[in-house]
Amino acid sequence: MSDITMVAAQAVNARRRIRKHIYETPLIPSKRVGAETGGDLYFKAENFQRTGSFKIRGAVSKMTALENPPEMITASSGNHGIACALAATTLDRALTVVLPETVAQTKLDHIRAYGVDVILNGAEPGLAERHAQRLAAERDDLIYVSPYNDWDVVAGQGTIGLELLEQAERIDNVFISMGGGGLIGGIGAVLKSFSPHTKIFGIAAENSAAFAASLDAGRIVETEHLATLADGVAGGVDEGSLTLPLGMEVVDQVVTCNEDEIADSLLMLASKEHQLVEGAAALALAGFRKVSRQIEDQVSVVLLCGSNYDEAAIFSMITDSRHVSA
Repeated sequence: MSDITMVAAQAVNARRRIRKHIYETPLIPSKRVGAETGGDLYFKAENFQRTGSFKIRGAVSKMTALENPPEMITASSGNHGIACALAATTLDRALTVVLPETVAQTKLDHIRAYGVDVILNGAEPGLAERHAQRLAAERDDLIYVSPYNDWDVVAGQGTIGLELLEQAERIDNVFISMGGGGLIGGIGAVLKSFSPHTKIFGIAAENSAAFAASLDAGRIVETEHLATLADGVAGGVDEGSLTLPLGMEVVDQVVTCNEDEIADSLLMLASKEHQLVEGAAALALAGFRKVSRQIEDQVSVVLLCGSNYDEAAIFSMITDSRHVSA
C-alpha cells in the first residue's frame, strides 16, 4: 500500500473518531477576488474551525488513536499548541506544550487558559520542537506529539480533503500553505486518491521555506529562517520526516511568496472578502494570485488555514495605506 493510499484510508477512520470534536467548516465562494482573477474561486474556511485553526483535527486524531494514553508533550509556534491544549482538556489527557520565546502573546495566553503545562524555550519554532523531542527522549512514559511528523496527525488534517470532496462538484486546483508538510500531505493524499485530476499547489513563505527547499532537493534541507507574517508555517523540518516523501508524491507545483505579497493578500482578504485571517492563510491566497492567469476558467480552492493573528500587527497594517492592494 502506498503512503497516499494509507493516509487516505486513515483519514476516513480519523474522521469517524474526531467528528464530534471539530466543526465541518464551510466552503465559501469568493466575493470579489475570484471575479477579478478569473475562474471560480472558493475558500475552505478553517479560520472558522475550533481554536481558529485546522490543527485541532490532527491533535484530536492523535489523541483518540492512542490506547491508554500516557503523558504527552508537544511543541508549536501557536496553533498546534492551542489545538493540543483544547484536545487534551476535552479528552482528559496530560499535556505539556513547548513554545518558542517569540510566540505571540495572544497565542501564549490562549494555551495557558486551558490549564496545560507550558515551557518557553528557543528563539524559533524549530528550536522549541527539538527541546520537546529531547524531553520526550529522556522519559519512556512521555509521548512527543509532532505538529506534522505523525501519521495520525497527517490523517486528521486529511479530513479537510474528505469535506472538500463532499462540498464541491469539481475541484481543479487547491492552494495550501506549507510548513512541516502535514497539512498538504494529508489533504493531498485524500484528493489524489479520490480526485486524481485535482492539482495540488504548495505555497511557501520566502522567509522560511524549508519544506519547499526539501521538496526541490529530495531530502531534508536546512534553510535560514527570517521573520515572516506567515509565522504559522515558519521553522524547519525534522530529519527523516514522513511528510517529505508524501509531499513529493502529492505536490504538483510549488509557489514561493515574499512578505509584500503575503501582506497584500492579507489585506485583500480583509477588504474584499471580509475575512480576517493569519498570515499563513493569506500566504495561500498570495500563491493563487501569482498563478491565477495560468488557471483561468478552472475551479480553485484556497485553504484559509487559521485566524489566530496578532491584533496589533494586523490592524496597524490595515490602517497603513502603503499596503493597500490596487
